[in-house]
Amino acid sequence: MSNAIDQTRRMLSLVTYLRERPGAEVAEVARAFGISERELIGDLNVLPMCGTSFRGGDLLDIDTDGERIWWHNVDDVAQPLRLAADEATALLVAARAVAGLPGLRERDRQALTRAVAKIEDAAGESAESSARVGVTFEAEGQVFADIDRALSEGRLIWLRYWSHGRGGMTEREVDPIRLVTEGHTYLEGWCRVSEDRRIFRLDRIAEIKILDEPANPPRLQPRDLSAGLVSPAADDPEVVIEVAPAGRWVAEYYTHDAAEELPDGGLRITLRSADPSGLRPLALRLGRDGRIVSPPQPAEQARLAAIAALEHYRDGAAQR
Repeated sequence: MSNAIDQTRRMLSLVTYLRERPGAEVAEVARAFGISERELIGDLNVLPMCGTSFRGGDLLDIDTDGERIWWHNVDDVAQPLRLAADEATALLVAARAVAGLPGLRERDRQALTRAVAKIEDAAGESAESSARVGVTFEAEGQVFADIDRALSEGRLIWLRYWSHGRGGMTEREVDPIRLVTEGHTYLEGWCRVSEDRRIFRLDRIAEIKILDEPANPPRLQPRDLSAGLVSPAADDPEVVIEVAPAGRWVAEYYTHDAAEELPDGGLRITLRSADPSGLRPLALRLGRDGRIVSPPQPAEQARLAAIAALEHYRDGAAQR
């Protein structure tokens, strides 16, 4: 399992590791931390946004050429940390908010509580204003906390989940396997409805319950996520989509085999999908900025769905 807390621990250790090993090899560091090179590169993309001040100064100047990792300003950020009043306040508010998350492992909560006490002692009077500020996490944070708790306790979960492929809400019992982050945060789990491994995006989970039944996912080889969360099979049906310039973002968000430039500045994108009908929401979202060229079935489904939506809109307008 990998979640945000695990990633934070890893990145803190990574800073120390890289400081002691100038020019460390990417493959060697990935092996040392037990992660893929893709996950390591993801961490390295975050580290340059970290530093001793959130005002933009003293950030970690770390980069990689794909083979080796270089930290250019080790000495500049090695000075003892001195927090300004606003920095201490922001840090204390954030730490208290995370410590109050339901489902947080008790050892992590205790560690945060100890850290808060140390920061309060160091900040002195500057810390007083932080006690008057609170943070409430949105629903996705609660979902994350519940899944993290289910993973820690090894329990089955029930989800009410929006499925783009089915175009509506579905109810599922899921044996959670791990939380992963790739742009959004996802749950990887064994779906007892589909009887297969599935990926669930947290912001599409409308309701979650932790059940009393123990989770019992099959013993599966961990998925290789080096190519991303969605890795279409070579024998999946081919789908061709043409998009206008305003729809070029599709090529950035969907794994594809080819993207041909069109005369108007758009793209002709060829991709593979185990269930081409699941691309209907994409076609509706694109509207006039794109269309599914082939196969004909999802293109026709999208056309009929658009007509039905337009008629529904007109009926509602007439009633008003």
